[in-house]
Amino acid sequence: MVNVVLAGGGTAGHTSPLIATAQALGRHPDLGHLSCIGTPKGLEGRVIPEAGLELDMIDPVPLPRELTGELLRVPGHLLRAVRQAGQILSDRQADVLVGFGGYVSMPAYLAARRAHVPIVIHEQNAVPGLANKVASRFACQVATAFPGTGLRGSRFIGMPLRDAVTSLALLDPPARAERTRSARVELGLDPQLPTLLVSGGSQGAVAINDAVVGARDRLLADGVQIVHVLGPRNIGTAMPLTDQTTGARWLPLGYLDDMTLGYAAADLMVARSGAGTVVETAALGLPCVYVPLPHGNGEQARNAAPLVAAGAGVQVDNADLDAERLLAETARIHDPQALAAMSAAGRGTMPADAAETLADIVLGAADRSRTPRPTVQEDSDDPA
Repeated sequence: MVNVVLAGGGTAGHTSPLIATAQALGRHPDLGHLSCIGTPKGLEGRVIPEAGLELDMIDPVPLPRELTGELLRVPGHLLRAVRQAGQILSDRQADVLVGFGGYVSMPAYLAARRAHVPIVIHEQNAVPGLANKVASRFACQVATAFPGTGLRGSRFIGMPLRDAVTSLALLDPPARAERTRSARVELGLDPQLPTLLVSGGSQGAVAINDAVVGARDRLLADGVQIVHVLGPRNIGTAMPLTDQTTGARWLPLGYLDDMTLGYAAADLMVARSGAGTVVETAALGLPCVYVPLPHGNGEQARNAAPLVAAGAGVQVDNADLDAERLLAETARIHDPQALAAMSAAGRGTMPADAAETLADIVLGAADRSRTPRPTVQEDSDDPA
């Protein structure tokens, strides 16, 4: 039996594939014990326990973006976190560590290397993060969600998708239509009206939120209902609003725990192009207007590029997004043929079995690297 520890967190982009991989591992007869490592700073503190997984915490080690006094304290913070991660790997008798990026991953990678625990990496973005770049040099297996990431020895397998997403993607057209109807009813919406899903990611996106609020009244008057995930810090006192003529409703939410509910209800989505969103919308055939995050190293634009090239989505630069542009791009919600073409283009662009593939890679890495555990002599005369 193989004991597996998974490390990843910060945002849904890291936690969703972690949970999907855990679900796939849980179906494997060779799995022994499975647990996760996270930090109190990220989303994992809530969503991983909610998924029924055990979670151990270490201190976060964020890297300052500017040269400040805090940068001088990073080595000490990192050393403490590596020690904490090492103790967890020992306590959990880990046979393999699987890293998905985020603040937690670097300390976990370094602790695993020190303890000679094999490391498997999954990189979710088209442009890899720092922790995965570093650890790819000593990991035994590196898997990626997108081709051409440039990580040493990497293998493109796609993005591990949660069971709820794959189950929705596999529904035949009549069952999918019924699920759309029931999802709208569950959200308190009209089951017959075209539905726009908006999400700026787990933290929300000000530019997207402002554009939607600016276009909201005209969308509602046009009979388009909106499920608007503003982000927990942006929800404020926002309350649902209904157009008295069309019956279309604006439903503001701080966070949508079950994003598949929103996916199922929607005809079209406006979203950041985080890797998870890109791959999930592709697998589901959900047409999307992608608005890449304008900061960072450009990975969000790279994430969306294959879908945009295939005709499954369109990209709007963050600086170009306003209410008028949003209205122009979402007008296709009234064109069933255009939406059907985008949906068909999205399906098949990404592998649907990545979670199972990654689970096999993880268990295989542990089997190849496993060595007998040393026997502990409780009454040893050795002073060491």
